[in-house]
Amino acid sequence: MLMAQATPAVQGHCDPRFAGVREVFAANLRERGELGAAVAVRLDGRLVVDLWGGWADEARTRPWERDTVVNVWSTTKGAAALCAHLLADRGLLDLDAPVARYWPEFAAAGKEGVLVRHLLAHRAGLPGLRQPHGLAELYDWELTVGRLAATEPWWEPGTACGYHALTYGFLVGEVVRRVDGRMPGAFLREEITGPYGIDFAIGLPEKDAGRAAELSHAPAPPAALAWPARATPVTVAALANPAVSAGDANGAAWRAAELPAANGHGTARAVAELYGLMFDGRLLSRAAAERIREGQGACRDLVLGAGLGRDTELGLGLWLSGPWGSYGPNPRAFGHDGAGGSCGLADPEAGLSMGYVMNRMGPRIADDPRKAALVRAVYDAL
Repeated sequence: MLMAQATPAVQGHCDPRFAGVREVFAANLRERGELGAAVAVRLDGRLVVDLWGGWADEARTRPWERDTVVNVWSTTKGAAALCAHLLADRGLLDLDAPVARYWPEFAAAGKEGVLVRHLLAHRAGLPGLRQPHGLAELYDWELTVGRLAATEPWWEPGTACGYHALTYGFLVGEVVRRVDGRMPGAFLREEITGPYGIDFAIGLPEKDAGRAAELSHAPAPPAALAWPARATPVTVAALANPAVSAGDANGAAWRAAELPAANGHGTARAVAELYGLMFDGRLLSRAAAERIREGQGACRDLVLGAGLGRDTELGLGLWLSGPWGSYGPNPRAFGHDGAGGSCGLADPEAGLSMGYVMNRMGPRIADDPRKAALVRAVYDAL
């Protein structure tokens, strides 16, 4: 008779002050359906929490290790935004300029007035393509950016917001490429993660495949949260053209692609450090760091609004915690969630950054209960 395998013990270190974070992390593994995960917290430039545990695969044959990396879905968008802000800080990119200044073809179909800031704030009206666009086509950078340049927006750019789930990475990433000449993944590696020794990449180098966690499909959501039942055409375009599953993201084609909105791979430690670079003065000027969280006005998201049930507010590339507290009690804290649970968080006033990564996806696009419990525990310790 086969015996059930016990969940590997929580490993890593945690300052005594943050013992409550360890307790919540362990409770996630015991009680909240966690398979494998890691959480890291940096405070005033010091790593005060660095924990990992559980399993890196659904079959529970590989324990989660210190250097296990995992696809973090839209938590990747913080890295893409950081590339744009670094170029702006260097005086090479004007966030208030029309996108067409850098990408002339983009002016087609009434988009000549779209500003770079509209791309960063999900206000460009391009959350998805109108024509069918499959996974193989998504992996083709030139094809995808060409179709985005040619298409007409779903709404008048700048007048409303709607989550650009996959297109965000192509839009912001192509501007980075037009300004700098490098693809966003190469720019990130050569200008940010490489110099700072951060274990995070857009895509996954083949040499690292053996340490990648296997994503597990989300459980079926409650009927009230099943977005296809309430989908509008713009929601379908954003979230199902193409539809992407956890299984797709475990494949070699996804990992080899350049998807700056969705296929970043890294450790929790790397996410915490990457988000820390957004405010701690090592990479960006103070003015550039403030610009990241420059609120663009609260709105009911045209893609996610019905599912979230409330307004949200974006800065220039990251979500603001606001009165909703998604990233802790400081309304000016900011961050980005990844579908199914992962999160990067930055709170300049607290001197705090946090990364949480996992491989069992929950049904939510944002504010997963596991993440929310960890964020509360972190702030309880301050």
